[in-house]
Amino acid sequence: MEFIIKAKGHKNVSATHKTTLEITKENYLTPTGHCIIGIEADKSMADFSEEFKEKLRNAKKIIVEIEVEGIKDTIIGEGHKDLILNHPTDIVIRKSNYICPRTLMINANKSAKDINREIVKKLKEGKELIFKIKIEE
Repeated sequence: MEFIIKAKGHKNVSATHKTTLEITKENYLTPTGHCIIGIEADKSMADFSEEFKEKLRNAKKIIVEIEVEGIKDTIIGEGHKDLILNHPTDIVIRKSNYICPRTLMINANKSAKDINREIVKKLKEGKELIFKIKIEE
């Protein structure tokens, strides 16, 4: 089962945050948003079906594939029974086990600073980002 979100880069994408990575439906990015790699996302967690949310909560392995102009990077993390998954604008991947309404997955192997720098360069140019969430059952 997978869910695909499209977003856009922005000139202020720095992708330097050490513990999180985020995409948002917001249409702006300030220079302090070090974890945000994509804005103007076409979907949020509010668009996930209840079935998909349940699968995320029970997932031992969640894979997020990000792609910009054919360049891909993969982030692997896990679900948790307490994931809330209802934030209307933000989706956050965390290296930690912190959970809030914005949290998509925890204990991830990468954060914004670990993303392929070619992808980050293209996002700084405003290129389109494909954010694909897959659940390994």
